[in-house]
Amino acid sequence: MLRLVTWNINSVRLRIGLLEDLVKHCAPDVVCLQETKCANDQFPEKAIRRLGFDHIFVNGQKGYHGVATLSKRPLELVEVRDFNGTEDARHLAVSVKGAKGKKSSVVVHNFYVPAGGDIPDRDKNIKFGQKLDFLTSMEKWCGSFDKSRKSDHARMILVGDLNIAPLETDVWSHKQLLKVVSHTPIEVEHLARVQGAHDWVDAVRHHVGPDETLFSWWSYRARDWRASNRGRRLDHIWVTPALGKAVKHVEVLDDVRGWERPSDHAPVLADLDF
Repeated sequence: MLRLVTWNINSVRLRIGLLEDLVKHCAPDVVCLQETKCANDQFPEKAIRRLGFDHIFVNGQKGYHGVATLSKRPLELVEVRDFNGTEDARHLAVSVKGAKGKKSSVVVHNFYVPAGGDIPDRDKNIKFGQKLDFLTSMEKWCGSFDKSRKSDHARMILVGDLNIAPLETDVWSHKQLLKVVSHTPIEVEHLARVQGAHDWVDAVRHHVGPDETLFSWWSYRARDWRASNRGRRLDHIWVTPALGKAVKHVEVLDDVRGWERPSDHAPVLADLDF
């Protein structure tokens, strides 16, 4: 069994104590972090090794963005890809060793898709254009994979803050958020094309039906985020079809959003048996 957690931590150095609490809370084997907000040489590697993660790969930059994958199992770096030519640190792929060695390994792609700014118009907002370009590049990249169940691309997991809530039940108000970045029709359409390009399975919605409201992000602006519950499901775990049956349990750890000085994102957990 492999327990994987993905979490937009919103500064790994600021919230290293919360990461320690999370590890104690759910004992993950692999943790994929987004928005680490530090250069590689500033990453708190020693503190994380003390949590039991001896295998660490990071793709960071000073003050912004950044992704990191931590593991108790051996890792091999697969690639770091720049999807829209901005040189932002938004992707990291590693191979996680399985119980039977390389034959049972799985590749984990850790993503932090651009948020896209506030105006959903690429002519008025360069950040929104960069987000759409990023997703288009992801679609082309996924479309280049061999879909055969015996190919090297058959055992992959894609996780991270994709910054899009695709379903009506992924947002607190579908009607009110149709023109709000993260739930606009054009973003949802782009994300659907990314997913379809390699037949990715939305592991969370595979276990939690699409009719059930589910969020992973709540704004800092709300005085009582739990009471207002104006959330969005921005954080995702996808698997290739060959791994669909391997996902045994998924959970949004929303209690973490209520911890002291939290990230505005809650971690998402998946247990996989392969």
